[in-house]
Amino acid sequence: MSAIALDLDKLLSARLHAVKVRPYLAAALFALRIVEDRAIPTMGVDPHWRCYVSPAFVARMTVADLAGVWVHEVSHLLRDHHGRGERHAAEHEQHGPGHRWRRNIAADFEINDDIYGDGLPVPAGAALPEMLGLDRGLLMEEYLHTSTMSGLPAELGWLDCGSGADGEARPWDLGPGGAHGLSAQERDAVRFRVAEGIKGRPGDAPETWRRWAEDAFHPPQPWRKLLRAAVRSAVGGAGAGDDHTYRRPSRRPLPGVILPSLRRTPPHVCVVIDTSGSVSDAELGSALLEVAAITRAVGGRRDLVSVISCDAAAGVAVPLCRAENIELLGGGGTDLREGFAAALRARPRPDVIVALTDGQTPWPSRRPPCRTVVGLFPRPARVRENDPDYRPERPPEWARVVRIG
Repeated sequence: MSAIALDLDKLLSARLHAVKVRPYLAAALFALRIVEDRAIPTMGVDPHWRCYVSPAFVARMTVADLAGVWVHEVSHLLRDHHGRGERHAAEHEQHGPGHRWRRNIAADFEINDDIYGDGLPVPAGAALPEMLGLDRGLLMEEYLHTSTMSGLPAELGWLDCGSGADGEARPWDLGPGGAHGLSAQERDAVRFRVAEGIKGRPGDAPETWRRWAEDAFHPPQPWRKLLRAAVRSAVGGAGAGDDHTYRRPSRRPLPGVILPSLRRTPPHVCVVIDTSGSVSDAELGSALLEVAAITRAVGGRRDLVSVISCDAAAGVAVPLCRAENIELLGGGGTDLREGFAAALRARPRPDVIVALTDGQTPWPSRRPPCRTVVGLFPRPARVRENDPDYRPERPPEWARVVRIG
């Protein structure tokens, strides 16, 4: 008997239907990379945004039901169930198939209580919290703390949404070095686009997704408020964006002398991002989110913000189009003096320089002729690199320093 071929047209039609009924998830749905695999029971995802698909499963499902599976699987990834599952397993020392299955069920409870309806039928056998008399609207961790998951129907024993749902690796996973996966920066960019889309059109998404969009990248951490306040203070301070003009003379002219008045012009901000090897992909993703926040601090004017990637050498100042589309290049040593020099060579010259770095860099010996804000990624006081006695220099006194995280 010949094996069933994957009906790719049916699978892609189902994804289009999912996009039609859940447009706020479109960026995430199209970011998933399809991998045909007969070892997986149904459809499942891994943390690198690969979607493993069983041809037999696709053959027996309707297009509408498959659309619901698309939304279900991408919801696991957007809500970081793999990362949260790994942390829960490590914290409670709960590993192995049984605990893995419990995490998968709890993650399903979190997302299944509100993703169906309005064009997505509830599939037969979907795991729902009311099966155990539990309330809807809880998080995966809350379901794990309040229930052992015993008493569920036996037919749910096969449930397997992949390592993207619970953080436990599967035999079919291609791993971080395999083909078709997304990098950490690309994954953060997808989440960022989805969150921004939901916040831009809040009426299109249910309350749980709106809460996710608000919390996904901006949890209530004081350092974010501090960084935004520091940037606003810099761009709003005296001298930042000030210029003189004769179009409107000063109201206090000297006898026989026409003096120019002071005109407020929009300040230009240059963001120098440390892309050296000591900065993680997650931190680079966070830096891009700060670029978006900085843009909002200057009134949403992207034309006033430019970005420079810098390791041991600095790139060219790139005008900001969309923060998630910026390509951050680097990976070598660190010398932010090059980044500051490149920022000051840019035209127009910036009124404010914002440096996002881990601090393992030499700093300019002289104060730049503009305001400076430094966002520091967390690092221990002493960092053992090639030199066990190495101590990073402290940021200079003339910079406003905000510790990130």
